[in-house]
Amino acid sequence: MEDLAVPMKIMERTKLFFKEVGNLSHFAGRFFKQALNPPFEFKELLRQCYQVGNRSLLLVMATGFIIGLVLTLQSRPTLIEFGAVSWMPNMVGISIVREIGPVITALICSGRIASGFGAELGSMRVTEQIDAMEVSGTNPFKYLVVTRIWAATLMLPLLVIFGDLVALYGSSLVENLKGDVSFRLYFNTVFDALSFGDLVPATIKSFFFGFVIGLTGCYKGYNSDKGTAGVGIAANSAVVMASLLLFVVDFIAVFVSDIFYEL
Repeated sequence: MEDLAVPMKIMERTKLFFKEVGNLSHFAGRFFKQALNPPFEFKELLRQCYQVGNRSLLLVMATGFIIGLVLTLQSRPTLIEFGAVSWMPNMVGISIVREIGPVITALICSGRIASGFGAELGSMRVTEQIDAMEVSGTNPFKYLVVTRIWAATLMLPLLVIFGDLVALYGSSLVENLKGDVSFRLYFNTVFDALSFGDLVPATIKSFFFGFVIGLTGCYKGYNSDKGTAGVGIAANSAVVMASLLLFVVDFIAVFVSDIFYEL
């Protein structure tokens, strides 16, 4: 019996994994079914955009500024050793815009947004507010879930842009203090190094990052267990699932963009 215990646990975990994937896919299909059908909750959408964007902006900008400082300070000695310090703006600019900026911003927002959605909808499920909306004839899925997923999808690319700009400013500050490089020269070099193929894939995958964050947060909160413990579990599992899915989406985005580069 002990020899069968481990395979049975593996099978049970595998079944739970595929069940969770199926439930999440069904939840996403329900979103697409109702997202484009009237009536539209524009007022609630604008409120959620404010909640997602404005309240995450300061955290994203602070994180981006520190990333720009640290990346430049860590890379500068190596580039000096190889006599390539003049390539610092090119390297930092492409690294931040292509990969570091979108991924780090998405991870920060997954902790801020996905947990918030999970806790908020989970508490509404526990206190039976969602059930009350269904009884009163309101569509809680469209009002609560669709608006939040749209808000996260639309706001995350803007947060990524702000985070990238602040990260580049932090990098230029280090170059200005240590290398006597003017801010104008730094940003001119960065923008000359960036191409259309750097900006478009990073922007497109930012929309998918926002969708994944909103979807997982709403899914976990909307389907949370009863009781106060279920709210905490929903918020925590939303962050974990969103973070894992972000890396999966990022890998797919890089793989697809690499195929187009080869073409």
